[in-house]
Amino acid sequence: MYKELKIEKITATIGKLLTRINDRFPETGISGVCEELHLCAQKIEQNIKYIAKPNRLIQLAVLIVVMAFAATLIYSISIIEWEFSKPSLADVIQITEALINDVILVGAALFFLFSIESRIKRQKALKELHRLRSLAHVIDMHQLTKDPSIVHSEYQKTQHSPERKITAFELQRYLDYCSEMFSLIGKLAALFSESLPEPTIVSAANNIESLCTGLSQKVWQKMDFLRN
Repeated sequence: MYKELKIEKITATIGKLLTRINDRFPETGISGVCEELHLCAQKIEQNIKYIAKPNRLIQLAVLIVVMAFAATLIYSISIIEWEFSKPSLADVIQITEALINDVILVGAALFFLFSIESRIKRQKALKELHRLRSLAHVIDMHQLTKDPSIVHSEYQKTQHSPERKITAFELQRYLDYCSEMFSLIGKLAALFSESLPEPTIVSAANNIESLCTGLSQKVWQKMDFLRN
C-alpha cells in the first residue's frame, strides 16, 4: 500500500494546495500556475492508466499484420517450383547472403511492429515530462522577483523598483507554496519512471527531479533569510 506513489493522492494534494493558494493569493500568477499544475496532474493520471495497461487494439492489429505476413510467405513458398541440383560454392554463398539479408529485414520489420505500443507510450510520457519541466521553470520565474530583502527594515525603494505590497509572513507562505509545487512536480515525474521504466523515461524523470530539487533549494535559501 505504501510502496509506490499514487497518482490519485498526488492529484488530490495539488487540488488542496490550489485551494490554499486561492485562499491567500486569489487571482494571482502563482494561483494560475498551480491551477495549470492541477490540470496537468489530471491529464497525467489518465496517461499513467493508459501506460500501465496493455493496449489490446494495437496488439491485435500487430498480430493480424504478422499473421498476414506469415500466410503470404507460406503461400509464396508453396507455389515455387523446386528443382534440386548439386549447388556450386557460388550458389551456396549467394543463397546464404540472400537468407541473411531476408532474416535481417524480417527481424527489423517484426521489431518495428512489436515496438509500436511502447513507442506510442514513450512519446506520451516524454510529452508530459516536457510539460512538467516547463511548469517548473514558470514557477521559478514567479519566485524570482520575490526578494526577501523587500521586507527588510533597511530596504530602500528606487525610482524603477516594482510595486510590492507583501508582508514577511505572506512572502514566506508564497515561497513555501512554490517549494511545495516543485516537490509535487518531481513526484509526478517519478510516476513515469515507475510505470514505464525505460532508460529514456527514467533519465528524463531524474533530470526533472534534479531540476526541481535545485530550484527548491533556491527558495529555501530565501526562506532562511526571512527567518534570520
